Amino acid sequence: MNDLLLEISKNPMARDLVKSLGLPLPMPEPLRRVKSPASPRLLDDKTIAYWAGPDLAVTRAVARTLTTAGAFPRLAGDADAAAAFLALGEAYGRPAQALPEPPVGEEKPAVRLDGMVIDATRFESTADLRALYDFFHPWIGTLNKCGRVVVLGRALDAIHHVAEAAIQGALDGFVKSVAKEIGKKGATATLVRITPGAEGRLGGALVFALSAQSAYTTGQTLTVSNTAADLTGPTPETRPLAGKVALVTGAARGIGEATARILAAEGAHVVCLDRPDDDGPTSKLARELGGTVLLEDIASPDAGDRIAHALAGIGLDIVVHNAGITRDKTLARMKPELWDLTMAVNLTAVLTTTERLLNGTIRDGGRIIGLSSIAGIAGNMGQTNYAASKSAIVRFVAALAPRVASRGITVNAIAPGFIETRLTAAIPFAIRELARRMNALGQGGQPEDIGQAIAFLASPVSQGVTGQTIRVCGGSLVGA
Repeated sequence: MNDLLLEISKNPMARDLVKSLGLPLPMPEPLRRVKSPASPRLLDDKTIAYWAGPDLAVTRAVARTLTTAGAFPRLAGDADAAAAFLALGEAYGRPAQALPEPPVGEEKPAVRLDGMVIDATRFESTADLRALYDFFHPWIGTLNKCGRVVVLGRALDAIHHVAEAAIQGALDGFVKSVAKEIGKKGATATLVRITPGAEGRLGGALVFALSAQSAYTTGQTLTVSNTAADLTGPTPETRPLAGKVALVTGAARGIGEATARILAAEGAHVVCLDRPDDDGPTSKLARELGGTVLLEDIASPDAGDRIAHALAGIGLDIVVHNAGITRDKTLARMKPELWDLTMAVNLTAVLTTTERLLNGTIRDGGRIIGLSSIAGIAGNMGQTNYAASKSAIVRFVAALAPRVASRGITVNAIAPGFIETRLTAAIPFAIRELARRMNALGQGGQPEDIGQAIAFLASPVSQGVTGQTIRVCGGSLVGA
């Protein structure tokens, strides 16, 4: 079902008419999304302002990331930052320039920005936080539609002083608030925390946060660490998943189908798994992608064994636990079979299948990605079974990640918000409209928004991200 207000927003004349009439209608900004396969230079020709702090390791990582991804850097902050950009800028034809004086009053800005990045990793006092105001205040109004704000902070487990922990904690509230302020123009804000020594792994997370890959991901925190060993080798510049084998459960339609298509476009051989009853659409998808079809009822107690047996001769690099169901009733009205089936599909299948596949099927350097939900984070009336199962996925990835880190395997989850699928199309109109608007971007997400986040977590550049749950929810006001 189409979002009428979003369709109106795409027509400049209709949008201006609504505004001129003073109608109390939210007019969401159409989001810019990545077309698969993604360009190896996701920031091509984007003008990114960077406020450099005193940590040269961070600045070198930012310089390498921005220039190799095709951005034009504009520098502020630490004067020594320019040296880190010099050689790279010449090599890639993206010389860094100083950020000009900000516009005053109605003055036209000398440059408009596609993104703003500030290094706050060394912020330790209240006085340091003033840099957030000084950098963003004069320039955030020049941010283009669907622009990006990224704040770099220090990983919380690397902080040992109370005052510093408080100051670094301030970054969370700042980023979430900025996300709500700029969401009306389709822009997003992300906090990327860095563990000291893991600066070399910053690039993947920074490009994700600055690019159209994160179109529906805002107000979120990613932590980059050295937790998982790097056993992947060099990353191909194009089709980064070439030679990889990916299993996507629940692949027949919706988020599963979108994910399978994106992973295949990035080079992966996709094993499309769904129920035997969905043989038709699953087989059709597998044929279109040049992949493999695998029909299995994952709620079956021995499904994990059968999946592992079927893939024994192929091996796996990526596992996407997408299959899930809802069986909604208030707790007082819920029959036991509704509880049991929801747990069997959404949780037990994930636990048992993962355990079985880790025993010889998932290769070193692999990726395990589970689907949680905003309902699992915030809870939802009439969804005690569903919310419990999805909340469990959050803890599952956090607990499993350190146990498989020595094999270079990362484990993460995605928590979708309101996504436009056939299931949400069946929601009563008033409730559906409310759910669409209750986020910073003022609209529902698309299945490919989840697929792009999964593609990031599946790629070699996400090696520094593990044990985390990323909410792809448009900055939902629920469970924030």
